Amino acid sequence: MRDMDYTRQLHDHGLRVTRQRLAVLRFLEAHPHSSADTVVSGVRDELPDLSMQSVYNVLNDLTALGMLRRFTPPGSAALHETRVDDNHHHAVCMSCGRIEDVECAVGHAPCLTPSDSHGMSIQVADVVYQGVCATCREAAQAAEASAPRGPSHGRVA
Repeated sequence: MRDMDYTRQLHDHGLRVTRQRLAVLRFLEAHPHSSADTVVSGVRDELPDLSMQSVYNVLNDLTALGMLRRFTPPGSAALHETRVDDNHHHAVCMSCGRIEDVECAVGHAPCLTPSDSHGMSIQVADVVYQGVCATCREAAQAAEASAPRGPSHGRVA
């Protein structure tokens, strides 16, 4: 998405268009699944005086408005992305932490029907698939194949 689109969305939500908001949106569009720390590091090239608190404020404001999505994989800080309103899910490698988007599993949003909605009108089903990515699996298999096996027999004493 281009700055013009972000500018329009910010105006539509009654927000001022600021360099901080645009920089955070651009960074997250290019680097989805980023933590606040990663956003600060990435945006400081463009805005060297940007504070951590300013980034938290932008992330919280834009998430509350629905311009950003926040999700928290197990054992991770909250992550943010610009991909909103499509009820996609995430696959997380438990070894290296790589995160991939997973399209909705079945049907229309929400794609999962709870056994008991407790009287709520469910809007989103947030699923995190956990596993080990192909790269980590291959590295583990290679390490296992090259590891010495058991005690050495036939040693000379």
